[in-house]
Amino acid sequence: MKSKLLVIGLLLSATSICQAQLGGVKMPSKPTASTVQEPAQTAIDSTKTPEALLDKAVLANDKGDKAATVEALKSGTAALETEAKSNKGSLKDKLLGQVGTLQNLIPLAESGMLGSGILPKAAGVAKLLMAHQRIEGIIGGASMLSNVGALTSNLGMIKTGMSLLSPASQGSGGSLISTAMSGLGKLSQGGPAASALAPTVKGQLGSVLDMVKGGL
Repeated sequence: MKSKLLVIGLLLSATSICQAQLGGVKMPSKPTASTVQEPAQTAIDSTKTPEALLDKAVLANDKGDKAATVEALKSGTAALETEAKSNKGSLKDKLLGQVGTLQNLIPLAESGMLGSGILPKAAGVAKLLMAHQRIEGIIGGASMLSNVGALTSNLGMIKTGMSLLSPASQGSGGSLISTAMSGLGKLSQGGPAASALAPTVKGQLGSVLDMVKGGL
């Protein structure tokens, strides 16, 4: 009888020790919504866009910095060509042709013979065509309400390059762009009213694109 009680006592003591040891061990918990980290989205470097690189080339050429002009012009034309080939806009061929025009200016830049008035015009036409292609792509398929920022910035690029268009297009372009800008401002407010207005703004942007196409 005593031996049985001794065995039971030993078992109870061992069980208590195990429970005490387990109590100090922290078991891994399941991840919660607050602990799971979402993969970081890759941000677009605004200094590496075709328009930024072309602007950099123009600025460097104005300063007489031959090396910086050549570097930015090469990078800008390469980025422009990549973007042009990745889309199917109605002015894609013209945009690729303008890429060729810019590439032909690189030897002049390397020799220091690139005049200050040549590059701004060539880069400006390229930016007009690029903005046209971007806007055309968005209103042709993507959600306008989620791309108001992109539409606004590219419409602004067209506004900046208005002086490169024909006089007739310049005359009508200002009011068309102002109307489309106003429409985009209303779309940026979101909500049911913006959704209802989207088809109207799409038509306004289409008129701007037609103006650019006719003026180049």
